[in-house]
Amino acid sequence: MNNSGAFTQLRPLSLLRQLSNCSDSTCLQALSNSVIWSIYLEQGKITYATHSVEPFDRLERHLRRLSYQIPLLTSEVRVQVRLMFEADSHSQLIENDSNSRIHPPEYQAISWLVSQQHLHSTQAAVLVQELVKEVIESFLLIKEGTYELTEPLDRMPRICRLDGEKILDRCQVRLQNWQAFIPQISSPYQRPYLLINSKLDNQDLPNLQPDLTNWMKGFSLCHLAAILNQDEIQLARNLYPYILKGAIILHEPDPPFDKLPKIFEERCLQRATPTLFSKLIPEVVDTKEELSITVNSYPNISEENIAPVQRLPQISTPPKENFQEPTISNNINPASQRVTAATVTAQKVHKIVSVDDSPTILKEISYFLENENFSVVTINDPVKAVLSIIRHKPDLILLDLNMLGIDGYELCRIIRNNPIFQKTPIIFVTGNKGIVDKVKAKLVGASGYLTKPFTRAELLKIVFMHLA
Repeated sequence: MNNSGAFTQLRPLSLLRQLSNCSDSTCLQALSNSVIWSIYLEQGKITYATHSVEPFDRLERHLRRLSYQIPLLTSEVRVQVRLMFEADSHSQLIENDSNSRIHPPEYQAISWLVSQQHLHSTQAAVLVQELVKEVIESFLLIKEGTYELTEPLDRMPRICRLDGEKILDRCQVRLQNWQAFIPQISSPYQRPYLLINSKLDNQDLPNLQPDLTNWMKGFSLCHLAAILNQDEIQLARNLYPYILKGAIILHEPDPPFDKLPKIFEERCLQRATPTLFSKLIPEVVDTKEELSITVNSYPNISEENIAPVQRLPQISTPPKENFQEPTISNNINPASQRVTAATVTAQKVHKIVSVDDSPTILKEISYFLENENFSVVTINDPVKAVLSIIRHKPDLILLDLNMLGIDGYELCRIIRNNPIFQKTPIIFVTGNKGIVDKVKAKLVGASGYLTKPFTRAELLKIVFMHLA
């Protein structure tokens, strides 16, 4: 088998199937459109898969879904994982670990969650399976690029081993389901916006739950699905009639998600059934079936006990009288209430306070967030910030680190000493990236970092992490 290759018409399905059908242990690395996919195989079984586009965003979405069933996966734990292992926010301990140079950092994070007993090993196996399927879905859409086979990571702690053929079959079915929405939906990272149009015949449109309409403000289909604890295809199916009628418009994916391959109508996947392109098929996943065996790093896993985690809602629409949407926050209308395109109104779901002595930064933050229907209060005098914050009682605070009169560390400490704000996310907006700054920020109670200069997508990512 060649150790590397180049291609103009890549057949990723054939390549991965060939590797799954042999007994080699290797790492398949593919490069296309500046995105790198890494798929780790051990004797033909898949142990992990990742790609270079926001791996911790991907992990956060899947951990959020698990958190509905696993109380130990609190938002604080998920933020801690990101601060410890994400590329720009390591602790020094992680940076000094020799394994950090060869292990995908989000895989290290999953192993840490198991070692700290935030996840049971069988739950971690289910998490890895879902991450692998999402990555391979996008890998199967690559049309051209280069690849190479590298040596496997001998020291990589094994959480589970997945049957490559069964994973490929599941991914193909999901891609065929996505193709039912072409050309209106070309990527799960497109961002839906609900428009109000009184000319629409509301009887022709299904009802949308308020939870969904409240969050339809710049988040992608993938992120909305994670917020609502829904399957992405189920969400797309609910929105599709609105898209066809023009009540919902789709914006293109934010960078860097725009680098990922799109779903193309002409894409012909092996084993495709013609009826799949015109009719959605429910995905019935048997976790025990897909996780063929688990290995020695976590010896308490066995094939018989692999499925302790409840599956996500199926793609087929459940009866309305038995269907309950998850509640996102107390200030959102109950899910039993329904709205239509003509009756939904823009609601200010969360209030965000931004403290900065730079009018330019305050203006930029307001522009990014108010366009997405968040309520933004800007404060340009840090000395008066505490009283203003107490008056407004925000859901999240964006705090500049370097200000005249009082620095962000001291201001954060003062805010945290008030019982009202002990749980409020406080995000430092700063150009400082040093480990000393981050340790000091942790000591005064900061929840995270937003590094200057930042994009709208990066700002929304912070909101997604701490408020959604």
